[in-house]
Amino acid sequence: MSITTNKTIGEIVADDFRTAAIFKKHGIDFCCKGGRTIDEACENKGVAKDNLIHELEALPKGNTNEVDVRHWPLDLLTNYIVRIHHQYVTDKTPTLLQFLDKLCRVHGERHPELLEINRIFNESALDLQSHFKKEENILFPFIEKLVKAQQTGQPLPEIPFGSVENPIAMMMDEHSAEGDRFEEIVKLTNGYTPPADACNTYRVTYQMLQEFETDLNRHIHLENNILFPKAIALEKQLRNR
Repeated sequence: MSITTNKTIGEIVADDFRTAAIFKKHGIDFCCKGGRTIDEACENKGVAKDNLIHELEALPKGNTNEVDVRHWPLDLLTNYIVRIHHQYVTDKTPTLLQFLDKLCRVHGERHPELLEINRIFNESALDLQSHFKKEENILFPFIEKLVKAQQTGQPLPEIPFGSVENPIAMMMDEHSAEGDRFEEIVKLTNGYTPPADACNTYRVTYQMLQEFETDLNRHIHLENNILFPKAIALEKQLRNR
């Protein structure tokens, strides 16, 4: 693929989600901090820009097996996020909480980092539950009203919060908080590497945490880099018609 350096990282990943793995390998956040350019990200992380661009451009032509949602109607995208990503968190969180509690009881004395991992994940679980309610009950229904107004030619719906940009800004702040939490979990788990004395539950828990972070990154990317910019643009279009 050809890389245009004036695009943001989020835009590059939106064009081809395979690039996310390359950014992740270099420790570059493509979801919560996807608004940066390659220059900014490389300078911040001490990554050689030319080498990174070479890796990105070496990707073969054609796209990934990932679902390409860039041209979906926004109401379809919000529904997809709820059914796939919100549901994933809802399904996996209770098991992870149970496993982390068990690890703390059994291994916490020898591995005190587990206590901190457990604390951070418990905070994340509570905040994500609240975050999803705000999206599902306030932001996403309003985005669906914007889509309906566009399709039917009806006036812009009443906006109780001034502009869609206001709740979006709040959601993006909360995404950043989750990104920071999982950055800390990655450090505490040594990149999800279980210690030599880890039991099967220990290994499974680290694997589940890694999969949880991967899904959360994809989830936040879909919102920050695709859904939210398109919703803001649609609101402006409806205001100006």
